[in-house]
Amino acid sequence: MGRFLVVDDNRAFAENLAEILEDAGHVATVVVSGEEALAAVRARRYDVLLTDMRMPGMSGAAVVHQLRRVDPGLAAIIITAHPGEAELEWARGQGVLAVLPKPVPMPTLVELLARARRDGLVVLVEDDPHLLDNLAEVLRARGFTSVSASSVPEVARLGDVSPFAALVDLRVPGGPDGEALRCVRERFPGLTLFVVTAHPDALPGDFDGRLVRKPFDTGGLLAALERVHGGRG
Repeated sequence: MGRFLVVDDNRAFAENLAEILEDAGHVATVVVSGEEALAAVRARRYDVLLTDMRMPGMSGAAVVHQLRRVDPGLAAIIITAHPGEAELEWARGQGVLAVLPKPVPMPTLVELLARARRDGLVVLVEDDPHLLDNLAEVLRARGFTSVSASSVPEVARLGDVSPFAALVDLRVPGGPDGEALRCVRERFPGLTLFVVTAHPDALPGDFDGRLVRKPFDTGGLLAALERVHGGRG
């Protein structure tokens, strides 16, 4: 059973979605504004936030940003009839599990909610766009949320997020080998580091994380991430 917070200024839509979730055995709370969502998260712990994008006052992207300050481990799904929203890119930078259209594809949503993990955010640093997209997709399929950077400067611009792990390529544009790793360690002290590289000789001498050599076994990497996530606390 999951505990979900549904945010949409269209109360009828939100209540219909909540009823479907409750029929599946979950608990769903409906609010109609970002301000009400903040009050709800301060009062109770939720597993997943489901928010509309375009609302009066606080947008869905702003809701994700503000609620993560209260509860950094909250997973988030944005539901929108306006996939071209400029703020969606900012929202993705905050780490969202998925962006779904309206009307909501319920089988997809139910599957996402069944797998969604609290405190499941992973930082991806990789300059190969195909590999980056593949990693983001396989992580999402296991319920993990990700934020990504493809260069050293992009690492510095990552949002105010609280990851539990990072997958970092040693050699990305914008700095010497290992600079992106140094930036990740500095920005997010204490998280578990996986260095994914074809150049293990470039590892810094004080590296105390996990080495994953390219090409790598995706299933093995996911299993290792799941062990780290499950073993925390």
